[in-house]
Amino acid sequence: EEAKMSRKSKRSLKEKFALKNNLVKEALSEFLGTFILIALGCGCVGQAVLSRGTHGGTMTISVGFSMAVTIAVYVSGGVSGGHINPAVSLAMCVTGRLKWTKLPIYILAQLLGAFVGAAAVFGIYYDALMEYSNGTLEVTGPNATAHIFATYPAPYLSLINGFADQVMSTAVLLLAIFAIFDTRNNSVPKGLEPIAVGLLIIVLTCSLGMNSGCAMNPARDLGPRLFTAIAGWGMEVFTAGNNWWWVPIVAPMLGGVLGAMTYIVFIEIHHSDTQPGEENDVYDKYELTNM
Repeated sequence: EEAKMSRKSKRSLKEKFALKNNLVKEALSEFLGTFILIALGCGCVGQAVLSRGTHGGTMTISVGFSMAVTIAVYVSGGVSGGHINPAVSLAMCVTGRLKWTKLPIYILAQLLGAFVGAAAVFGIYYDALMEYSNGTLEVTGPNATAHIFATYPAPYLSLINGFADQVMSTAVLLLAIFAIFDTRNNSVPKGLEPIAVGLLIIVLTCSLGMNSGCAMNPARDLGPRLFTAIAGWGMEVFTAGNNWWWVPIVAPMLGGVLGAMTYIVFIEIHHSDTQPGEENDVYDKYELTNM
């Protein structure tokens, strides 16, 4: 009798609170996934910077941020596809895997998730930030802390070189993602795709991260940058690095489409037709995990 009452109570709660609108579900999924990405990823950067290297460094940031991507995709992948990146969502639209009408909602959810994720890192490490910076939040200089949240170019990097860096790194990211989820190629066993994506991010950050931190994600960069602008670092977050802020927004969007189209043109369209008896399931195209 108690078991029946418990099941009835659960059904009642679901009927009261479960969302019916699929787009709202997907938006919440992208928000939560991107929040996790930034809270854990930028948390890795914060721990390394604020401890002055005693609790982390380049490798812990690379591995930690990459595993943050893995966890975020596991959390959101089954609902929205786990894009957590406007460059991925745009590539999905261009290749017919996501409806264009959903794109602004996905991007807004990703930006909000990144903004709130940055706020969470700021709150958790507030005392450490104040101690590290002597109470002054700086964008540049020996006690700079803005780079915990958003990416900034190395002193030697020109805007042209930095733009090319972000186009190439994001192109490789999307090319490899399309390969990972291509069930007609050497596909990853179902359920392990997020781990493969995490390993991909490790490779990219280890090989292409020196110039500007390998953002490859407009939401990952702009959301936290907006937060730092209003949290005490000021508008210098937009003028630093020769007005660098727009590069990790525009370049990844172009690079993502380039990488996706490259994979399709070089690999995907040349797959042989499915033979009788082979798996030929039809999935919702917007779900990255069901490509």
